[in-house]
Amino acid sequence: MFEYGLVFVFPFMMIFSSFSDLFSMNISNKVSLILIAAFVGFAFTIGMDFQTILWHFTTFALVLSIGFVLFALNIIGGGDAKLAASTALWLGWAHTGPYIVLASFIGGILTLLILKFRSGLIPEKLNKLEWVLRLHDSNNGAPYGIALGLAALFIYPLTPWMEQVIALRVGI
Repeated sequence: MFEYGLVFVFPFMMIFSSFSDLFSMNISNKVSLILIAAFVGFAFTIGMDFQTILWHFTTFALVLSIGFVLFALNIIGGGDAKLAASTALWLGWAHTGPYIVLASFIGGILTLLILKFRSGLIPEKLNKLEWVLRLHDSNNGAPYGIALGLAALFIYPLTPWMEQVIALRVGI
């Protein structure tokens, strides 16, 4: 039963934050707090050693620090910085680099698609939807939480968390 939590909690939060950012251009602090609390709970449940937990939190702190610098420079949103950091907490040192690279690549594609969307008119059927109008408005940034969430969903299956699920399912 425990393995279902590992399979669903993190991916659900990534999907939720992606849609939240798309529809509201906002990622709630609750997402990051849930991810942090779930990490701690699962880490202790699987018997993760203190040194590994410390490295995960070091990765979290580094990504959060860089994220806040980027936020202060108005390059990314605050929710994006917190989401990236709480995602890095789960991914750890070994998987955060590939996560950031993949998120940057997906974010670049997403930004190009949004710029293309903003260069045209909004279709008649969509011009009454507030989130579509917000997405079309060039004064708004891109909902980068989508790129962060998608990248996390691609990287997560490669992490020790999924190794733990496989071990539990196989009975190792």
